[in-house]
Amino acid sequence: MIFAGVEHMHKYCFVLALGYLTFCQITRVYVFDYGMYSADFTGPMMVITQKITSLAFELHDGLAQKEEQLTVTQKSLAVRKMPTLLEYLSYNCNFMSILAGPTCSFNDYIAFIHGTGYHLKHLESNGKENGKFKQSDPSPNREVVRKLCTCAATLLIYLALFRACPVAYVNDDHFVATSPFYVQVLYLYLSMVATRPKYYFVWTLADAINNAAGFGFNGFDKDGLPRWDAVLNLRILKIESATSFKLFLDNWNIQTALWLKRVCYERCPYNPTAATFLLSAVWHGVYPGYYLTFVTGIVMTLAARAVRHNIRPHFQETETHRLVYDVITWAGTQVAICYTVVPFVLLAVGPSLKFYMTWYWCLHILGLVLVLVLPVKPRHLRQKEAQQQGSPATTDNNYNQKQKTT
Repeated sequence: MIFAGVEHMHKYCFVLALGYLTFCQITRVYVFDYGMYSADFTGPMMVITQKITSLAFELHDGLAQKEEQLTVTQKSLAVRKMPTLLEYLSYNCNFMSILAGPTCSFNDYIAFIHGTGYHLKHLESNGKENGKFKQSDPSPNREVVRKLCTCAATLLIYLALFRACPVAYVNDDHFVATSPFYVQVLYLYLSMVATRPKYYFVWTLADAINNAAGFGFNGFDKDGLPRWDAVLNLRILKIESATSFKLFLDNWNIQTALWLKRVCYERCPYNPTAATFLLSAVWHGVYPGYYLTFVTGIVMTLAARAVRHNIRPHFQETETHRLVYDVITWAGTQVAICYTVVPFVLLAVGPSLKFYMTWYWCLHILGLVLVLVLPVKPRHLRQKEAQQQGSPATTDNNYNQKQKTT
């Protein structure tokens, strides 16, 4: 990092970290062949890769960029001095997030280590909310217990359902030949609902571990209760009730989505949506199913954006129209998500292509038609309009949450 120079070190770090991660994933899958149900040593490396690259970009913003070149979020995350070796290793390898994450910004982690995180959040809320004064050292106990209960519930749901509704059954020849299409759609949805709780369990447990250590405090809510969602990685109810592809992705693996947004989407000059999905595929691993899923995700995201920009305004006149729109888009979003992530679960090329051929590539075709037929303004024009309306052009979920509480 030092020899590369501050100006270009973020690029070198990004390429080297992602390249080494990919090399390890290739050896794990194709050389050692541990299998998908064995211990995966690349999981912690995926989190460390996020941290290394995040810090590289934050140092670049803090030491090599001018203030006027940065967005509001980039200014708040910028690191203004080189970390010591101890700080660097502690940030990357701390016990709270070494196995399952989630990743966090370097500034937030250092504030936690120095014990200044609580104080800064108190200043943001002015020490009180709705006239109620807060305790100086909020306890995470209540939130940890709640998240551990969520972990227990999601684990039980997963153990009860995943054998009853295996995703691979969508390719069963007898099932496909004898079941009406609506039954296949319903089964696809149920099988994916049965798969999600294992992710809910892991990410909620990781969040609870961070909170138990005192990390993750994010100010107070409107009722004066402490919020422990600074490193929150998912919102289960919003995932299951999402009415658009974007809403689903915004609430699924949140910290990874923020990492992708900060290091790729906000900085990529050409087709940032496609670049972000492809980066996500490379980061996840080398199974072909990952690439099929994220390439499909590009089409679905662009199609969902086109529908929202062109169709949604016509359903905002009355409460009934909004309800109808929400119900239809919820069903469409859930089916599109399930259709998109089947290769992510099946992993191999053969079963993934068999599934899409069974469905006649219908959502791929529909998505491409919507993208070609329905116009969407380019990103730079949308950002310009947002700036003219007085809202930041590029923000993220954590920043928006903080604004709501201050």
